[in-house]
Amino acid sequence: MNEDLKEKYIELANLMFPDVNKTVEDLEKKYPKRKLKEGAFVTRYAPSPTGFLHTGSLFTTLVDLRLARQTGGIFYLRAEDTDSKREIKGSLDLVTKELAEFGFTPDEGVISEGKEIGEYGPYTQSKRKDIYRICVKYLVEKGLAYPCFCTTDMLKATHDAQEANKVIPGYYGVYAKCRNISIDESIKRVKNGEKYIVRFRSNGSHLKKTSFIDGARGKIEIAENDQDVVIIKGDGLPTYHFAHVVDDHFMRTTHVVRGEEWISSTPIHIQLFEAMGFVAPTYVHIPLIMVKEGNSKRKLSKRKDKEAAVSYFLKSGYPINSVVEYLLTLANSDYEMWRNKNKDLDNNEFTFKLNKLSSAGSLLDIQKLNDISKEIISKKDSKEVLEDVLNWSKVYNEDIYNLISRDKEYSRKIFALERDGAKKIRKDIIKWEDIIPTFFYFFNDLYKKDVKENGYEFEFLNNNEAKLSSDITKKILEEYIQNYDETLDKESWFNNVKELAKKLDFCTDMKEYKKNPESYAGSTADFAGVIRIAITNRHNTPDIYQIMQLLGKEEVISRLENAKNNI
Repeated sequence: MNEDLKEKYIELANLMFPDVNKTVEDLEKKYPKRKLKEGAFVTRYAPSPTGFLHTGSLFTTLVDLRLARQTGGIFYLRAEDTDSKREIKGSLDLVTKELAEFGFTPDEGVISEGKEIGEYGPYTQSKRKDIYRICVKYLVEKGLAYPCFCTTDMLKATHDAQEANKVIPGYYGVYAKCRNISIDESIKRVKNGEKYIVRFRSNGSHLKKTSFIDGARGKIEIAENDQDVVIIKGDGLPTYHFAHVVDDHFMRTTHVVRGEEWISSTPIHIQLFEAMGFVAPTYVHIPLIMVKEGNSKRKLSKRKDKEAAVSYFLKSGYPINSVVEYLLTLANSDYEMWRNKNKDLDNNEFTFKLNKLSSAGSLLDIQKLNDISKEIISKKDSKEVLEDVLNWSKVYNEDIYNLISRDKEYSRKIFALERDGAKKIRKDIIKWEDIIPTFFYFFNDLYKKDVKENGYEFEFLNNNEAKLSSDITKKILEEYIQNYDETLDKESWFNNVKELAKKLDFCTDMKEYKKNPESYAGSTADFAGVIRIAITNRHNTPDIYQIMQLLGKEEVISRLENAKNNI
């Protein structure tokens, strides 16, 4: 570039940014390289305040956090709020709160709406306008960016012509009208006060290939960028492309973790880094979270899938660690092997590996999450379950909170059933909202409501070989009411049940019963099943002896009488 042209570009830059008197070198001094140990990663989560925290974003943040933590680095949160039209008030606060619930708290950046910590801020893009202006002025001075005066109608006409001629759409080459006007004309039109945006002057060709090393996928080869992308919009704020380059350089990000849908944009970003004279970070493109739809798979959708919102898991009461454990199985292919060998270790002990990131879409498997969650809950004692249920319900379910907190010791005893000290622990709780459907019969109002709405489950027993009639069912209840003794220990109680069953012609030897079922009214299990259903209105529950002990004799007899009278 000759000296005369250099002077012209400087003149244009000064016309466009007359108030900008600082330089890129000044920014380099203000935001120096971080003093971290060699090999430390600096990662970030950069949400737009346009809605809820997406499950895919939680997944990305987990990867960001693990990479930073295990290398002694920094994880920060940057708010990308330059699209004011789509901004939803309060969404950033919600995002930071939900991340905090998962323990995903940043070392720097936005920690709540309007509050930031750290020395590399502002961490909110709308507050960094001066920084972007310094950088874009530098590009204009170098002839690497220019003002574009094209109107919306002009751009639409170009796009329509490209479609009609079946050429690649966009603003490039001969279609980049303002790229090809003279520097003198650009100066003149700026002086005349014409409205403009700022575009990057690409030196690429889509007919050529470029490549970069992805932190997880290795070498990726892709067509060069030849689009003169917009870098500063009409409102003076940057597009994502330019803000990403400026922010991640001056915040000294070492690894940019993002969804694989951004691979196609990487050539644009690499060009911009080169134009600014910056070293690009390592890109880590992670797989999208997919869901099954019929015989095919699709991306987890904000509009179609309730599981797309992290709030779904929080409101449902999945233990935080259950969700984190599940996401780790998606993040690293060897995590499950590690977990099987280290059942009691905290998952923070696991070393996350970039080369174990899946390159294919990760299928959201709720059943697998449920299995993980059941396992985690089964390892908690009754005090832990009570505490977790109260903490969750106080925020997300007032009815459950009021019910469980009414008599905390009674609730704890409920949760202790087949849990505290049990050889085989029941695994019927997946998430905390399951507490009431699982244990409703311990609360008289809910038990009565269930019976009223659904009737008794005695019909279930008629699916067995016994085929118990209403008369036999009533006789079982009558006999048990007359003989129930709450002072018996469990062994004596069971022997008493067997004696009563035998009295009514039920077989007390299961092997014998299976040989000759037609010779008996039913088995001892059928006899006890009638009692279980009368007391709980369920055929599958924890130990019925322990349930009756908790309910107390008065309530047990009341329920037996009520069931007998409604057969």
